Amino acid sequence: MERKYDVYGIGHALVDIVTEVGDDFLEKYKIEKGLMTLVDEERQHELVEAIHLPSSNLACGGSAANTVIAASQFGSNCFYSCKVANDEMGRFYLKDLRENGVDTNFTADTVPIGITGKCLVMTTPDANRTMNTFLGVASNLTVDEVEENHLKDSSYLYLEGYMITSENGLEAMKHAKRIAEKHNVKTALTFSDPSMVKYFKEPLEQVVGASVDLLFCNEEEAQLFTGKSSLSEAREELKKVAKRFAITQGANGAMIFDGDTFIDIEPYAVKAVDTNGAGDMFAGAFLYGITHGHSYAEAGKIASLASSKIVAKWGPRLEWHEAKEILNHLFERN
Repeated sequence: MERKYDVYGIGHALVDIVTEVGDDFLEKYKIEKGLMTLVDEERQHELVEAIHLPSSNLACGGSAANTVIAASQFGSNCFYSCKVANDEMGRFYLKDLRENGVDTNFTADTVPIGITGKCLVMTTPDANRTMNTFLGVASNLTVDEVEENHLKDSSYLYLEGYMITSENGLEAMKHAKRIAEKHNVKTALTFSDPSMVKYFKEPLEQVVGASVDLLFCNEEEAQLFTGKSSLSEAREELKKVAKRFAITQGANGAMIFDGDTFIDIEPYAVKAVDTNGAGDMFAGAFLYGITHGHSYAEAGKIASLASSKIVAKWGPRLEWHEAKEILNHLFERN
């Protein structure tokens, strides 16, 4: 059955403010390194004032947005359900989505009054990324933002774990998954961040339910969710909740379970400068692969190479030509 969209994503719409800081900055402002922390508007304003905003990179982001944009850059048709406000950042967000070929549930005329969410992404010289997020109107994303007509015309529903931090977001995730199951749309879920698994494991389990069709996580998240101390034990346990999954392993590549066998995906050695968005890129490139006739092993190669390009540069986004070059490099058009 031919569907209009390859990937229907739903997630927090956040304008990413990507900047470089030293460990001393994190210590001075008592910021927990390497994790995503939700903050209020006052706290984020304090931090944005403390950095040099003009030298920061702005992009429409949020985990699921980064993933659907990545899939779009490789050639997927994508839709993104989100919530932004009628302010400068909100207008920037919608324009950036459109320019990246992603359809959305909002137009400039339908956005509500409020403050668009922002994520301050602080990268340290060791390429580690720390995020402080003010959700703004994104925290009010509800079941109303789930577009059933577009979702049922999609191959995959893609859910980001970050949404479980609000009751509205959790209900929207479960609602979207029910709609997907009703229309035989596969559900893909990313755990998003170790802090989500650590502090919101029970709501995550509610979303997973009996199972998801495809799960994305990293090693730490896999072990936290399953309660296992080794990756070999964790991956066996994940089979009980996900029909297929991909476990990213940073510089060691990734491990894919295709429903039958485990596939080791080799890493591409690069000098990492910024790990922000690497997992999102992996998921987007992988979803492109499996919805465009590639095997899980081939999709893993696309995702691994794409992720290596991301960590070697600033920001969570490839240039359009880079996505095409990755495909040409891996699959010389015969």
